[in-house]
Amino acid sequence: MANGAQPLEIRNLSKSFGERRALDGVCLDLAPGEILGLLGPNGAGKTTLVRSVAGRVTPEGGTLRILGCEASDDRARLVRGWVPQEIALYPLLSPWENLWTFGRYQGLFGAALEAGIRTSLEWIELADRANDKTDKLSGGMKRRLNIAAGTIHGPKVLLLDEPTVGVDPQSRERIYAMIGELKGRGVSLVYTTHYMEEAERLCDRIAIIDHGKIIASGTKDELVKKTVGTRQAVTLDAASSIPPALAGKLGGLGAAIDGRQVRVSVEDPAGEIRRLLELFHSENVPVQDLTLKTATLEQVFLQLTGRELRE
Repeated sequence: MANGAQPLEIRNLSKSFGERRALDGVCLDLAPGEILGLLGPNGAGKTTLVRSVAGRVTPEGGTLRILGCEASDDRARLVRGWVPQEIALYPLLSPWENLWTFGRYQGLFGAALEAGIRTSLEWIELADRANDKTDKLSGGMKRRLNIAAGTIHGPKVLLLDEPTVGVDPQSRERIYAMIGELKGRGVSLVYTTHYMEEAERLCDRIAIIDHGKIIASGTKDELVKKTVGTRQAVTLDAASSIPPALAGKLGGLGAAIDGRQVRVSVEDPAGEIRRLLELFHSENVPVQDLTLKTATLEQVFLQLTGRELRE
């Protein structure tokens, strides 16, 4: 491995399937110990990009290096881990047997393999189920075992493709903790998800792909500032209908009125909320509820792609 090489460095990556351009000049970097969220609508090129990094798809142009090595290089395989969205386990084998098998795939043997299996089972809290058939495990247990199978060899760069799909809240929290532990060990992660709250909670930086291109990247705050700006949304629920006089004044502030609910975008929440409340008070209209929301990653995604994340 090259000294000082980036965990992941992608430049002008391209790939087509027939006439469809799946990747169109993708450029992307992954910093040491970083969790990079990769978001994109269905068909945007996300899966092709992940499979290219995993060495399962061969790009037609551009460069893709993992710690300085080509993705197809055996040295890259040793430092790269991939946890696919689908449960990639042998259902009739036990967790111990699955981990032994995947450990051997990754070149482990002897004492190192045995130690890796024991450590992994403890890590995913399945040591007491080590000899059960995998098809008897719960969905959350299988997800955790899936992660262990992709990390038993101690990769330095890890692809996590929607690792919490279909799991219960308790298992999801355990997976979040596992991801935090991987980051704490210095592992660099590319994380794909269809859950915006996961991306906001876990990822240091977000990259959004659409039509085969990375159309934006940065922290959540950076993306919000670049797109929807720093304004925040205020919603007021009135106790009675909005009289015409109040509606006129609110309209002058750019507010949207839907029955008894008023929504308005504000730059200075403290000052502008006070002004709104004074308007309601002057027209003798009680306010039942008031909420203030900062711009969300969902809003950023909608503005950039024009689509919901799951579309």
